[in-house]
Amino acid sequence: MMKSCKLLISLLTLAIVLMGMSACTETGHEAEDISAGSTSTGERNYKTYCNPIDIDYSYMSHYRARNNVSYRSGADPAVVNFKGRFYLFVTRSHGYWASDDMSNWKFIRPQSWYFNGCNAPAAAVKDGKIIVLGDPSGRGAVIETENPELGDWKTNFAVINVPGGVQDPDLFVDDDGRVYLYEESSNKFPIHGIELDADNYYVPIGEQADLFNLDPEKHGWERFGQDHRSDLEPYIEGPWMVKHGDTYYLEYGAPGTQWNVYADGVYTGKSPLGPFEYAPYNPISYKPGGFLKGSGHGSTVRDNQGNYWHFATMAISVNYKFERRIGMYPAGFEDNGQMYVNTAYGDYPHYLPGTEVDNHKNRFTGWMLLSYRKPVETNSPLVESDVNVVDESDSGYMLGQITDFDIEKINDEEIRSYWVSVANDDSIYVTIDLEEVMDVRAVQLNFQDFKSEIFGRPDTLHQQFVLKASEDGKTWETIADYSRNQRDMPHGYIELAEPAEARYIRYEHVYCTNKYLAISELRVFGNGKGDPPVRPSGFTVQRPADRRNADLSWNADPAATGYVIYWGIDKAHLNLSAQMYDRASYELRALNTDQGYYYQVEAFNENGISERSEILYTE
Repeated sequence: MMKSCKLLISLLTLAIVLMGMSACTETGHEAEDISAGSTSTGERNYKTYCNPIDIDYSYMSHYRARNNVSYRSGADPAVVNFKGRFYLFVTRSHGYWASDDMSNWKFIRPQSWYFNGCNAPAAAVKDGKIIVLGDPSGRGAVIETENPELGDWKTNFAVINVPGGVQDPDLFVDDDGRVYLYEESSNKFPIHGIELDADNYYVPIGEQADLFNLDPEKHGWERFGQDHRSDLEPYIEGPWMVKHGDTYYLEYGAPGTQWNVYADGVYTGKSPLGPFEYAPYNPISYKPGGFLKGSGHGSTVRDNQGNYWHFATMAISVNYKFERRIGMYPAGFEDNGQMYVNTAYGDYPHYLPGTEVDNHKNRFTGWMLLSYRKPVETNSPLVESDVNVVDESDSGYMLGQITDFDIEKINDEEIRSYWVSVANDDSIYVTIDLEEVMDVRAVQLNFQDFKSEIFGRPDTLHQQFVLKASEDGKTWETIADYSRNQRDMPHGYIELAEPAEARYIRYEHVYCTNKYLAISELRVFGNGKGDPPVRPSGFTVQRPADRRNADLSWNADPAATGYVIYWGIDKAHLNLSAQMYDRASYELRALNTDQGYYYQVEAFNENGISERSEILYTE
C-alpha cells in the first residue's frame, strides 16, 4: 500500500511538471536565442548593429481620428549620456529608451504623463539631472528627474513664453552651467535662440535672437522634395547644439522629414548665440540612397569611449508621411574642425561603441549584402484579390500608390516596398537562394505594417520565427530560434555567433501581432568567396550652369552590385556619400554654389569593395 501511494504521488508530481511545461510552451516564454551572445533575458551581447536601430517603435495614435491610419514611427531623436547610460527621447512615444551599449534599448514608461504627447523633445544633462522640453502646445515647461529609470519627472518651472511658441526645441548646457534654448520648425521663420535662467525657473533672459535660415538658391541640399526636385519652400527645423573645443556647432534639419534627402547641416560660432557662419562642407549628415534613406533632425552624443555618434531621422513615409525610423552613425570632428557624420554603407552592419576599431570614423564591418535580388520563393504568395490596395489619398506627400506586394519585394533593398503574405501562421516560409555558398554573418528582418489596426503601445507586440541555413537546399541547420520570442523587434537584427556556410537562407514564420504578415526586407549579410569588382573606370564629373548640381558617370561593371560616390570640399575629407544599385551614373543635387568639390567612386558586390577611382575636381 505504501509503495502504491508513493507511486501515485510520483505520477501526480510528474503530471504537474508536464502540465507546467505545457503551460510555458502555450504562453510563449522566450526561447533560447542561438544567435550571438544571447542571454536568458533575451539581451544581446553583440559586437555590431544595423540601421534602422531595432527598438519597439510606438504606433502613432494622434492621427487616428483624422486618417484612421495605423503606423509605427520613431523620429526627432534626442540622445544624452547620463552617468554613462544613454537615454533616447523620441517624438510621441509614450516614454523613452535607455541603454548601456547602444545595442539593447529598454523602454521606460515614466510615472508622469508628459511623454504621451511629447513632440520633438529636447534633452540635456544639468547638475545631476536630465532636463527635457517638448510639449506639443509650444508653451510648455522644462521637466527634470534625477532618476530617469523610475521616471518621476517633475516641473516647478514657468511656462516658456517666446514669440511664436516653441517648436522642435533643443536645450544646451554650456561648460559654465548656463542654459540655452534653440527652436523652430518652419518654411518661413529662422532658427531662434535665447538664454534661459537656470536659477529662476528657466524663464527666458533677454530677447529671442534670429540666428539663421535656409538659402536653397545657394545650398542645393536645402531644396525641398524627393531628390530635391520640388519648388515648394523647404523646412528648417530640429536644431541641436554641440560644443567641440572652443567652437559651437549648431546643427539643423532640412528640407523635409518625408524625403530621401532629409539631412542635417551645421553653422559654427564662438558663442552660444552667435554670430554663426554657414559651414562650407554642408550638409554633415546626408543619406539619399540605400535601403533606408534620410538622416535629418538628429542629435550628436559622446559615448563612454569618447567618440561621437549621430542619431538621425530616416524616412519610410508609406502609410503616412510621418512614418519614420531612427539611424545611428559614427560622427566626429576632423583636425581642421570640420564636423562629419559617416553614412557610407550606413544600413549595413557596423561595429558598436564598445567594439574597438582602428578608426572610429570607419566602423563598417565589411559584411556585404548577400541577398539583393537573389532568387526567392515562398509558399504564401500574395493573391491580389485577397487584399485591398492601400488608399493613400489622405496621407500626404506620398511617392505614389503601392499596388504590388509580391515576394520579389522582400529583397529589392527598398524599405518602401514590401511583401504581404495571404496567411499569418506557422505554415509560412520564405527561402532566398544566394546562388553560391557564402559566409553568412548576420540577418536583418524588417517587418512592415500593412492594414494594421494597432495604436499606441500595447504590451502584446512580438514576432516569432526561425531562421535556417543550408548548403544544398535539403539539409537545414537552425541558425536563430525566435519561435517563442516575446520581444517586439520590428527591425530584428541577428548577429550570428559564428559564420554559417550557406547557399540558402530560410525564414520560417511562427507568429506576428498584426493581422497580416508583411516584410519589407529580408537582408542577409556576410561575405562571398569570389572577387570584388575592379576599380571603376571612365569616371567623369560635369558641373552644369546650376552650380547646385553635378552629373557623375562611370563605366558600368557587370560584376558590381552597386556603387558609392564620395565628395567633399577637401581632397583629404570626402565625408559625404551616396549609395546606388544597378546604375553607373548619379545626378548630385546637394552642392553649395560658392564651393569647388572633389569626387570619387567605388564599386561593391557580395565579395567586397573595389579600389576607389581617381579623385576628380570641379570649380
